[in-house]
Amino acid sequence: MNDFSRLISRAESLIERLEAVLPAAAAAPDWKALAFRWRRRSGRGQLEAVHHPHRIRLDDLVGIDEQKQRLEQNTRQFVQGRSANNVLLTGARGTGKSSLVKGALNKFAARGLRLIEVDRNDLVDLPEIVDLVAPRPERFVIFCDDLSFEASEPGYKALKSALDGSIAGTPDNLLIYATSNRRHLMPEFMEENLEVQRSGGEIHPGETTEEKVSLSERFGLWLSFYPFDQELYLAICEHWLQAFGLTARQAEAARQEALQWALMRGGRSGRIAWQFARDYAGRAARR
Repeated sequence: MNDFSRLISRAESLIERLEAVLPAAAAAPDWKALAFRWRRRSGRGQLEAVHHPHRIRLDDLVGIDEQKQRLEQNTRQFVQGRSANNVLLTGARGTGKSSLVKGALNKFAARGLRLIEVDRNDLVDLPEIVDLVAPRPERFVIFCDDLSFEASEPGYKALKSALDGSIAGTPDNLLIYATSNRRHLMPEFMEENLEVQRSGGEIHPGETTEEKVSLSERFGLWLSFYPFDQELYLAICEHWLQAFGLTARQAEAARQEALQWALMRGGRSGRIAWQFARDYAGRAARR
C-alpha cells in the first residue's frame, strides 16, 4: 500500500511539472467584440478581442467613390446572407485601401459584421480560424493588410486553399478582404519573361507567372486604387481640416501649406492629407 501511495505521489508531482511547462488552454473568444486579431501565444493561436477598433466613416473617404460603392455593395450582400465575393484591394500607398475595410466594419457592425485581422505569417492557421467561426451567427471578414508573399512562404498556399481549392468548403459566414500594393501579391522578376511561349501567334505566360496570377484570380472582386492628383489631394486636406473643427475659410487658407507638406513627404495621398490636417489643426488650436 505504501508503495502504491508513493507511486501516486510521484505521478502527481510529474503531472504538476508537465502542467507548468505546457501552454495554458486558449481562452474562449469574447464574441461581444466587433473586431479581433489572431495571435499566437506559446505555440497556440487564439482570437484576441479588439475592444477599441479604429472607427472610420465611409463618408470621410474622399476620392474613391467607385471603390467605396463596390465594396459597400459586396459587404451589404454578405451581411444580408446573400452571395458575395472575396475582395482584393490593390494599388498606390495611402489611398484608402485599409481604411475602406475599416469603414465597412463601422457601417455594418450593427448588422452582425465582424472583422478578424490575420497577419501574413499566421495565414497557415486559416483552417483553424474557419472552424472556430463557422458555427457563429455573425458574419466574419478575415482582413489581411498589406499582403505580399515570397515564393516559399507557407501562408501563400494556405490562402490559396482557403479562397478556393480546399476539399473543405468555406462557410457562408466568412469572406476574405486583402490589401496589397501588388496586384499578384508576389514579386515579379525580369527573367520570368523568358518563360513566355508563343504558339500560333498567341503568347502564353510561363509556369512561374501563371502560379503568381493564380492566387489573385481567386479573389472574386478586384478594386484598384491610383495615386491622387493635386486637386484631389487638396480636397481631402480640406475635408479633414473641417473634420478637425476648422471652418471652410480656414481650410481654404491652408492650401499652400498642404502643398508644401506633400512636397516634403514626396507624394500626395489620403494618408499624407490626413497627417497634414492633424498637424495643421493642432497648431491652429494652439494659436
